[in-house]
Amino acid sequence: MNLTVVVLAAGLGSRFGGLKQLAPLGPNGETLLDYALFDALRYGFTRLVFVVRREFEADFHTRIGRNYARQAEVTYVYQDLDRLPMGCKPTLRRRKPWGTGHAVWCACAELSDPFAIINADDFYGAASYRQAASFLGTVSVSVGGDVPQSACLIGYRLKQTLSPTGPVSRGVCMVDPQGFLQTIDEVHGLSRSPTGAIRADAQSRAKIFTGDEVVSMNFWGLTPAIFPALTREFSVFLAQQEHDATAEFYLPAAINSMIICGEMRVQVLPVEGEWFGVTYREDLPRAAVSLRNLINASNYPSRL
Repeated sequence: MNLTVVVLAAGLGSRFGGLKQLAPLGPNGETLLDYALFDALRYGFTRLVFVVRREFEADFHTRIGRNYARQAEVTYVYQDLDRLPMGCKPTLRRRKPWGTGHAVWCACAELSDPFAIINADDFYGAASYRQAASFLGTVSVSVGGDVPQSACLIGYRLKQTLSPTGPVSRGVCMVDPQGFLQTIDEVHGLSRSPTGAIRADAQSRAKIFTGDEVVSMNFWGLTPAIFPALTREFSVFLAQQEHDATAEFYLPAAINSMIICGEMRVQVLPVEGEWFGVTYREDLPRAAVSLRNLINASNYPSRL
């Protein structure tokens, strides 16, 4: 069985103000994605599928993809705005991609084995890839009858995932005593107040958080069994939101619907290690220092 990493790298980085997926942060110009792929490869992932915008492919191939061609099978998938389920047609001019659910759906033709989903601009830590690889190595690719498909989510504590620079959005999870995901709710505008309390913006239902809540950072372990339901959920989304130029089809929302319908069981795999990412340009120095500390602690070589 081949294990695949699907890298979501088609975002525009509007809050960052550029292509943050390629920002050099390591001592030799490495990106956060270089460290992610280093971890993935050392824990047994053998295929890399990059979901990119068509106009970014050349830069992405030069800076990232070609460096891994000797270590893994590398494939590119385009997240084109007019790439939609059969019978669905775009009815508005839109520059922004349709969202993470659409990005994963675009990769369906390239995925026949279990796969992990990661963001290109997040550092998840080596333990995340080890846990995901261990889980995916045991799951069944095909699910029939009334048996729900198996999936996993790497879960972090909310307090580990905030940015000191500005508010962020996080998928806040409700987990049952057996460690299975019950619901996931996208909460926007999360930030720490001067008093230390973690608050969401006024549009979110839950306004104050302890910081110990489990959140999703979009690191999922899935199988191709997801795609029929994902196609259905995307078609429903388009029928309801096709005239909204800002609406996004989020993967967590689609999976939440599958859980409620009894089509999927998601095991939450908690990770207490360090997560960091780049949401704002001001996050770059802090991420670079975090990488330097990990290198000094011998978690990574000085040159990948």
